[in-house]
Amino acid sequence: MALEIEHKFLLANDTWRQSVSHSMKFRQGYLTSEASSSIRVRISDDKAWLNIKSATLGTHRHEYEYEIPLQDANEMIIHLCVKPLIEKTRHFVKVGSHTWEIDEFEGENKGLIVAEIELQAIGERFSLPEWVGAEVTHDLRYYNNNLSKHPFAEWD
Repeated sequence: MALEIEHKFLLANDTWRQSVSHSMKFRQGYLTSEASSSIRVRISDDKAWLNIKSATLGTHRHEYEYEIPLQDANEMIIHLCVKPLIEKTRHFVKVGSHTWEIDEFEGENKGLIVAEIELQAIGERFSLPEWVGAEVTHDLRYYNNNLSKHPFAEWD
């Protein structure tokens, strides 16, 4: 069983940009997002994945990911996924022994930027860079499956 352990944060400033090692564009859609789990299709460049996550609020949840044919993923996104899609550029920033993933959203979620750190163990310690702001791990609005139903552009 795969366990994802992560914390989500807003950003206090944009000084993180000077430390980006590389970036990737993602386009993803949700086949379903229920009380127990979500199933999404994600595409980046010429690769695609099917991802299943438990819908647990908090720092850890079960996650399974499988590479799938790009053509199948494109067809699923077009014909089966809930709209709007999640479109974002993920920037990678190494801080100490951890790599932060900073998602800069586009489309209906343009203007939202969220930093995530994935950990190896529950309770693992990590340092907060000066560009990290408020933690939003426990705020459902910032979960991608919810951003597909209630995009940032619609928030008050």
